[in-house]
Amino acid sequence: GPNSVAVSPDGRNVYATSRGASSLTVFSRNPKGGGLTQLPAGFGCISGLPVPVCSSGRALIDPDVVVISPDGLSVYVGAFAGNAVVSFNRDPASGALAQPAGTTGCIAEAVSGCAVGIGLGAVEGLAVTSTGVYTGSASSNAVAVLARNPSTGALAQATDGSGCLASVPLAGCTTGFEFKGANAVAVSPGGKDVYVTSLLSNSVTSFTRAIPAGGLTQKAGTAGCLVWLRAVGCSFGQALSAPEGLAVSPDGANVYVAAFATGAIAVLARNKSGEVVQLEGRAGCLAPKSVPGCKRARALRGVSSVALSPDGRNLYSTSFGSNAVDIFRRNK
Repeated sequence: GPNSVAVSPDGRNVYATSRGASSLTVFSRNPKGGGLTQLPAGFGCISGLPVPVCSSGRALIDPDVVVISPDGLSVYVGAFAGNAVVSFNRDPASGALAQPAGTTGCIAEAVSGCAVGIGLGAVEGLAVTSTGVYTGSASSNAVAVLARNPSTGALAQATDGSGCLASVPLAGCTTGFEFKGANAVAVSPGGKDVYVTSLLSNSVTSFTRAIPAGGLTQKAGTAGCLVWLRAVGCSFGQALSAPEGLAVSPDGANVYVAAFATGAIAVLARNKSGEVVQLEGRAGCLAPKSVPGCKRARALRGVSSVALSPDGRNLYSTSFGSNAVDIFRRNK
C-alpha cells in the first residue's frame, strides 16, 4: 500500500511510505537513468511493525506522507494512525536514515517515547522549510506548527497557542476557520505563505508565515479561505468538492488544487500579498463535461494530487478513479 514518495534535493535517493506495511522504504537513485535500488536489509526500510528485514521506527503507524528538508539532512513522515510526525536524520552520502533517540525522534498526541504534541490527529499532509514543519491533521481539524532546528533537524511545538491552529475549538490551539478535515499543505516560494486544503470544509485556506520564526496567522476576511459554493466570510470556489492535492507554481503566480469528489483541478491566481482567488469563468477549473463552467479535460475522476515541473511549464495529476496520470501545459 505505498502512498507517498519524495526525492532528495540532491537527486541521490527516493523515499516511499507504505500504509499497509507501516513503513518507510529507502532507495538509491541512478542519476543518469533514474533507476532505483533499495538499500540493503537493515537500511532499506524502517517499519512500525515487526518486519525482520526492516529497522524499527517509533510512532510509524500507517504513514501517509513523506517530505525532505531543503538541506537534505532530515526526512519527516506524517503517521496517520500514529497521530504523529516522525523524524529521521539522513546521511547524504548513502541516503540511509536513522531515527534520533528519545523524544527527538517523534512528536505525537499519545505515543510512548515521543514528545507530546497537539493538533496532530491523523496527519495527512506535510510541508517543510528550513525552520519549520507544517501538518494537515484531518481528525484534529488542525494545522500543527512545528519549529525546526536547522542545525539538528529536531522539531519542537510551542505550547502558548501558537503551536497549532484549529478550525474547531481545541485546547492549546488558536482557533481559525474553514479547515475541517485538513489534508494537503504547501509553502509558497520564498516561504511567506502557507496553503491548506480541507476535505470536510471543501476549502483552500491561506496563512501568512512569519520569517524566520515560522509561525502562522490565517489571513483576515475573504483572503483567509476559498470555499466550494458559499461560506460566510470566504471567497467563492468553483468545482472544489473534497479538495485534496495542492501545489504552488515555482514562480509563485498560481496555486493548483485537485478536487477529488468533483474530478476537477481548480486554478487560482496568487498576488504579491499571498492572497488567492480562482480565475474567472472556464479558466478557473479543468474538468470533464459533467462539471459545468470548467474548461474540458479528461481522465480526472478521483483526482487526488498535483505536481509542477521545476521549470513551471507542466502540471501533472494523479486520478484514482480514472487510473490515470494527466499532463497539462501551463500558460504563464
